[in-house]
Amino acid sequence: MGIAISIVIIISALFLIVTVLLQSSDDSGISALSGQSNSYLSKSKAKTMEAKLALGTKIAAGVFILAAILKLFIK
Repeated sequence: MGIAISIVIIISALFLIVTVLLQSSDDSGISALSGQSNSYLSKSKAKTMEAKLALGTKIAAGVFILAAILKLFIK
C-alpha cells in the first residue's frame, strides 16, 4: 500500500510541475493588491486553456497533499 501511495505522490508531483510551467505569467499580481485588477468572473474564462490549467493545478495539488498525509499514516 505504501508503494502505491508513493507512486501517486510522484505522478501528482510531476503533473503539478507540468501544469504550473505551462501557465502563462500574470503581471496583474501586484495590481490586484491595490484593487486595479478586473474580476475573474466578469471575463467568462471558464473554458479557456488557462482555466483548465488552473483547475488541473488545483486538483494535482489536492491529490499530492492528500497522498502525502496518507503516506504519514500508512507505512
